[in-house]
Amino acid sequence: MTITPISTEGSTRTAPPAKRPRDMRLDFFRGLAMYIIFIAHVPNDSWNDWIPARFGFSSGSELFVFCSGVASALAFGSIYVTRGWLLGTARILYRIWQVYWAHVSLFIASIALAALADHMVSGGGFVREQFAYFLERPADAILAALTLRWLPPYIDILPLYVVILAGIPLMMAARLAHPVLPMALSVGLYTAVWVFGINLPGDPSSPGAGWFFNPFAWQLVFYSGFAFCSGWLPMPRLGNSRLMLLCVAVLAISLPIAFWGIRMFIPALEQFYAMILPENEKSDIHILRYLHFLALTYVALSLIDPFKDRLNAGLGHIIIMVGQQSLAAFLGSLMMARVAGIILETLDHSALTVAAINIGGFIGITAIAASVRWVKSSPWARVARPLPVAPVGERERAIGAANETPPKRLLA
Repeated sequence: MTITPISTEGSTRTAPPAKRPRDMRLDFFRGLAMYIIFIAHVPNDSWNDWIPARFGFSSGSELFVFCSGVASALAFGSIYVTRGWLLGTARILYRIWQVYWAHVSLFIASIALAALADHMVSGGGFVREQFAYFLERPADAILAALTLRWLPPYIDILPLYVVILAGIPLMMAARLAHPVLPMALSVGLYTAVWVFGINLPGDPSSPGAGWFFNPFAWQLVFYSGFAFCSGWLPMPRLGNSRLMLLCVAVLAISLPIAFWGIRMFIPALEQFYAMILPENEKSDIHILRYLHFLALTYVALSLIDPFKDRLNAGLGHIIIMVGQQSLAAFLGSLMMARVAGIILETLDHSALTVAAINIGGFIGITAIAASVRWVKSSPWARVARPLPVAPVGERERAIGAANETPPKRLLA
């Protein structure tokens, strides 16, 4: 991604640089990820069979985490450079505080929504299905949820972000010690996941169960985006013919192996897929997923580069708006995906019903992003338009009449 790198060299007390123009490609891909993640989180959604993840090893999760790394470098990296390590870390802690309580709110809202569905749908059992541990041991479950030791399915992305953000101060300090050290630490931690199986506990009711998104593995994707944006890693020139050919070859080879529409008819491919990608391939982000994502990113950026100045128009403008309000859009998409799943449980799974639910979700995500953008614009703080002024003659007569009226006593 050809974003102007943030320099981390030199004094940390220099004057802040001029604000750079916003790179719309980042917001475009973040917005695109919001729509894809919504489809992926709706249970029994047939559209899920056709999202980009079905045509290769990587998915929208890599896109979301990578873009979060780029966005974090833009939002926080310059603070470390211009204001120093302590203030940069204070800004990170504040963001962690925001994301943590967003996760807690999402957790509570998800249980409340499941309980509401149980009241409205006869024989629903949504709370039992999604939050059995909470019903069995509510006090322990609440404590485990607040300490991020219990992450129910589909609400585990924000805790990943919390843990990875907490590592930024360490990475910035490591960068001061040696330019190569941050990425060496990131690669070393990723390697330790596959060698030693390290993870964080994710379900007290199931000993040995870890986080579905292992933060010690997924940090590699995040810090790859952070490093490219910060200038810690060299960014390849977009459109290079040899690199483009290599990346297209990676995508072409992975297509028949990953796409269910081909694999299901060729048993040998099914066996090969199971052999090269173990069960933990997404939780610990298998190296093939990571390489596939890098190849896909390079191809997509190379293809979109000639049109980057026209992205913020038409449908692209809507997608960019959603990407600019990604946290609110993400929280809203997860809640709407649960509602959509409940609706699908009670209705038929016809193509028309599924299409209506997905399109309705897209509209909802867009509406949330537009509303948040409007609120952030502080419309109440804008200068009010002056009231119309009466003609000179009428104003003079009004002043004269007021002067003739005796003043009222202020105190009886």
